[in-house]
Amino acid sequence: MVEERGSRRANPVDVHVGGRVRLRRMLLGMSQEKLGEHLGLTFQQVQKYEKGINRIGASRLFDLSQVLGVPVQFFYEELVVSSMDGNPAGGFAERPAESYAAEFLGSRDGLELNKAFARITDPRVRRSIVDLVRAFAGEQGQV
Repeated sequence: MVEERGSRRANPVDVHVGGRVRLRRMLLGMSQEKLGEHLGLTFQQVQKYEKGINRIGASRLFDLSQVLGVPVQFFYEELVVSSMDGNPAGGFAERPAESYAAEFLGSRDGLELNKAFARITDPRVRRSIVDLVRAFAGEQGQV
């Protein structure tokens, strides 16, 4: 499927890459403004990259990898591609469970929960929290 030029819909690959930029930035505790300063951009430009509204060029992606401390491949990890035509899967295609986890960890709640959980040193307390969350989710006894 070929999109028309001038189409206002964000390309799914651009959305994915932008989401990975956001995930890494948030994991580092960096603001959009601070990332923009490192790249010579405004926070609004960073925001458009993260939403996939503006496409990230190759040199900019390389700069992002340097500032965020990840290889360029990081931005393409977990990109779901259709095996038939090589295009990103869309519509009703199912995403792997890892995508849901990465999406959650990229959210503010996911990031805060992950950071707080990582500060718990007692393994029994950690196990109790996992069991509690599973109980709330209705997954008692599942691994």
